[in-house]
Amino acid sequence: MSAITRFLPKNHLSYLIGKLVHVRLPRFLSTWIIKTFAKAYHIDLNEAELPVSEYPSLGEFFIRKLKPGLRPIGTTWALHPSDSVVTQAGRIQSGKLIQAKNKTYSVVEFTADQGALKKWDNGVFLTYYLCPTDYHRVHSPVTGVIKKVTHIPGALWPVNAWSTENIHELFSVNERVLVEIETDRGLVGVMFVAATNVGQIILSFDSTIVGNQLLSSAKKIKDYNQTITKGDELGAFRMGSTIVMMYAPGVLTGEKVEALLGQAVQVNSNFI
Repeated sequence: MSAITRFLPKNHLSYLIGKLVHVRLPRFLSTWIIKTFAKAYHIDLNEAELPVSEYPSLGEFFIRKLKPGLRPIGTTWALHPSDSVVTQAGRIQSGKLIQAKNKTYSVVEFTADQGALKKWDNGVFLTYYLCPTDYHRVHSPVTGVIKKVTHIPGALWPVNAWSTENIHELFSVNERVLVEIETDRGLVGVMFVAATNVGQIILSFDSTIVGNQLLSSAKKIKDYNQTITKGDELGAFRMGSTIVMMYAPGVLTGEKVEALLGQAVQVNSNFI
């Protein structure tokens, strides 16, 4: 399978699949598809904001909102940004983040920012993997001001275990969007990393930034001065992928953070 994936036109296939899963079908057919998908991935339909019959396509169901109150906002300073598994966590040391065992990647390449070492080195990172079962909207882990968004086009490799263990600088190769938030403790980065099928990233506060558009090949940087509150929606993935959180030096401290470092942990937006 890995050999086949290497030669597939992943961006084009993902773009096509993205279009297909958002095709509006007769209600009875879309309902059957969604229920079949939910059964296959053990998705609790009772959590969805709307009845299954109200979603016109599988794609719209995939980015469903949840019923109010299902993910209570924690009282701690920072939250987990998504329903997911923490697959890696640690210190950003000598400009490197851990991708998998014995494999690292460069924070400069990852952020496409020559000033990244000054911002992030000696800080903390946490990698969150979202599988098809998960709720795929991403929320701000902190209260602060969105200062900058960087959209970095790239490939759409899968972000499964095989890819993270075998693809060099995987997270620096795939398309991604970095949201930088200035807080009362310092800088926080939320990096959306796209993946195969569908690979599209959308932001809740700026509809002009959209992932996997095929014709987009140049890095885009936009400045903002937009206040955001902990728990507010930041964006979503149209199908699954990865979030990498980066906290500048001194921003995150405490026993709960230390307990996460180097461990794989299932989270449902529980607070850090």
